[in-house]
Amino acid sequence: MSLDYSAVPRLPDGRTALEHIEAVAALSRAVRVPMGNGGTMMWRVWGVDSGKPILLLFHGGSGSWVHWIRNVVPLSQHYTVYAPDMPGLGDSDPPDDVRDIWSVTKCVRTAVDVVLPKTHSFFLTGFSFGGMVSGHLSTLMPERIKRIVLVGAGGLKARRKPGPKLHKLLPEMPAETLVNEARRNLEILMLHDPRNVDGVAIHMQIMNTTRARTRSRDMGIAGALSNVLPQVHTPLTGIWGEFDSTTYPYIQERIDLFRALQPDFQMNVVPGAGHWVAYEAADAFNAKLIEVLSR
Repeated sequence: MSLDYSAVPRLPDGRTALEHIEAVAALSRAVRVPMGNGGTMMWRVWGVDSGKPILLLFHGGSGSWVHWIRNVVPLSQHYTVYAPDMPGLGDSDPPDDVRDIWSVTKCVRTAVDVVLPKTHSFFLTGFSFGGMVSGHLSTLMPERIKRIVLVGAGGLKARRKPGPKLHKLLPEMPAETLVNEARRNLEILMLHDPRNVDGVAIHMQIMNTTRARTRSRDMGIAGALSNVLPQVHTPLTGIWGEFDSTTYPYIQERIDLFRALQPDFQMNVVPGAGHWVAYEAADAFNAKLIEVLSR
């Protein structure tokens, strides 16, 4: 059953959200590579053959590269940007076990080795579920990753303030219902200021969550990142939204957790932003990420 996006608000210039998403994607090169289990993983690359340092962006749970839609073009002025769809999400095929973080990570490792020559090292930024994958990947190829920037990383065994339950988006929902439910979920989980929930965010939420197969939430509840952190020796840095719904008001617990393992860990907090800080405060996020990676 096809989804009805007709109620998704248009951009101020009159374009649809999909037209904007496709315009940003058109600036990239799409590359589909094998990931070792018979399936393939979709990557999009901005700044191909630029010779600039390589930056990988791993999106969040039930997401796709569109989590980085406000970041890929500005960051490509400084880096060759690789933004894949994680296995079982976006346009990528599923891993063997959609509930197992190692099943996902091993597929990602195989794909990285295909899409990037093994002589190439890179920076890695992981948002939410992408932070879990980043930590696990660093234990498999520590010699290749120069630094990991965790952005609102999930899978940490730390306190989280209870909140309303998200509603499942279903293809058979009428257009207005889809938009209203997507908006509600975005306001609860992703964005701090409801005024920042726009058509692109709503379209992304509907498109990504209705096709997600990998069960990232199960991995987060199991504390996947905390379980592997003692084996992570790649330098870590954090960028968090001040009001991240998965963290606030317990951010100090995350800082203490990371500094117990890496005493020089730095947490950068973006004022006024929620969990999806790379979208809600894109300019501040982009500037901070460039600063962190330039140190």
